[in-house]
Amino acid sequence: MADAKVIPFDEDRPRRRAIGIRRVRAVPAPAPAPEAEAPVAPAGEPAGGADGGSGASGGQAGPGGARRPDWDRRVAGGLAFLRRRITGEYEVDEFGYDRELTDQVLMSLLRPLFDKYFRVEVRGIENIPAEGGALIVANHSGTLPLDGLMMQVAVHDHHPAQRHLRLLAADLVFMLPVVNELARKAGHTLACSEDAQRLLEAGELVGVMPEGFKGIGKPFGDRYRLQRFGRGGFVSTALRAGTPIVPCSIVGAEEIYPMVGNAKTLARLLGVPYFPITPTFPWLGPLGAVPLPTKWTIQFGEPIPTDGYPPEAVEDPMLMFNLTDEVREQIQHTLYKLLVQRRSVFF
Repeated sequence: MADAKVIPFDEDRPRRRAIGIRRVRAVPAPAPAPEAEAPVAPAGEPAGGADGGSGASGGQAGPGGARRPDWDRRVAGGLAFLRRRITGEYEVDEFGYDRELTDQVLMSLLRPLFDKYFRVEVRGIENIPAEGGALIVANHSGTLPLDGLMMQVAVHDHHPAQRHLRLLAADLVFMLPVVNELARKAGHTLACSEDAQRLLEAGELVGVMPEGFKGIGKPFGDRYRLQRFGRGGFVSTALRAGTPIVPCSIVGAEEIYPMVGNAKTLARLLGVPYFPITPTFPWLGPLGAVPLPTKWTIQFGEPIPTDGYPPEAVEDPMLMFNLTDEVREQIQHTLYKLLVQRRSVFF
């Protein structure tokens, strides 16, 4: 299998040549002579012909109601996708991000979870800029990091420009087999200021959850109470890149795995930050790992600009503290407002 071509950020990406699919336009059959008898359809077929219509195969509905050219395009597109994967004729950037695989495979796998299972409602998507870099800062919860993935789908599917969100993930993500490769392919990278700044300066949307494991592994009794946001490293990164900060509040993720206990000894033996105990896990085995079908809301708040500060502002600790506190307070206030508006955890 050939290697994929790596496209650095500082080079213009060549336009990928689209695979054209010709549409064959059906020519209607000549009208029969006046004295000729109309053809008799074979038994079991409609009188209009074997395809159930006037004989025109292009655009005619099939037995299931789907139009045939659309089905042909899907099959041809899928075969072309497989050919490019086998021959290595696809692009990845220097972080390992595979845009085509993300669009056609990973998003397709996450979309049913987003639309049908969690029934995510997205608000304030217009607060995300149509182009250029921006840092999206969100609360973190749920025992497993499904909230970051749902936020990625929300940005891609609901933003008019179908923008891609590049998440900053913990080191543990890139130490796990299979998960490491999938995270890289989906555009995620290490949660370090260097990588984040390079992505922002390249005009990418970057997502960060400053609570880290303190947020995702907190007990159920502390749900929707934001943990400490660290030392404000995300603020200094946004200031250096001159990109806006977009606060994001996620409601619904806290209840998918109600964490009622933490087996700390077992967690140390396994080398993980925590070992969750929920009403269903580990008692029900693998079945206990199925998340509860809660109703989610993801709201993007008004952006906080950072381009008006001088370069030396990143060295001002008081400014870092104030901006960090402003982002945190806006997320927490929105969480409380969404919780008051919520009718039920599941509806």
